[in-house]
Amino acid sequence: MNSTNDTPTVLNAVSINQVVSNSTDTDASNATNTLTAADTNAMPKVSQPAKGIFAFTVKDIDGKDVSLAEYAGKVIMIVNVASKCGFTGQYADLEKLYQDYKDRNFVVLGFPANNFLFQEPGSNSDIKRFCTLNYNVTFPMFSKISVSGDDQDPLYKYLTSKTSNSEHSGKISWNFNKFIISAEGNIVGRFGSRTGPREDKVVKLIEAELAKMIVEDPQDKPNIPVQ
Repeated sequence: MNSTNDTPTVLNAVSINQVVSNSTDTDASNATNTLTAADTNAMPKVSQPAKGIFAFTVKDIDGKDVSLAEYAGKVIMIVNVASKCGFTGQYADLEKLYQDYKDRNFVVLGFPANNFLFQEPGSNSDIKRFCTLNYNVTFPMFSKISVSGDDQDPLYKYLTSKTSNSEHSGKISWNFNKFIISAEGNIVGRFGSRTGPREDKVVKLIEAELAKMIVEDPQDKPNIPVQ
């Protein structure tokens, strides 16, 4: 009787141990899987390399590196400027244009250049002082570069090359040529020196590009009852 009674007791103990062991293994496996998933989610996302205009890094008027990728998502006007040019007065309209649209994700980027009749002879500090004192310029200004010739800056090679800008390519004609860049970094327009920054055709293009950025808010849609 004792032997018969003892056998079921031993078997039950073994069964319990197997259940506990299996449960522990399963929990450990689940924990491992959970940690693996968490670790995967925690891994940094690999961003795509900047393309087009946003691939360039330039120096600001104070000599600090600035990636143009910082302006992704904005409509941009890039303009080569000079302090002793017949078109220098356009600084005032450039600043006014910037003030009118900066809150709508528009920015003007000024690049001083001395390529045309030495009309930008000063240093970066001279240029900064001139723009600030005479035109109260607040839009971003950059270090003096060459916009044409053998020493042309890579940014302007990109802007003027038929390969990268088939529709609006060509040499810079003079100071205050203007390129319009979409929020995605595409060159969508170009205007010559004689076209003022606030002329209708310039403003219309800027506003058209800004309009493309407006996303309809789903909350503004009327609630239509289900029939």
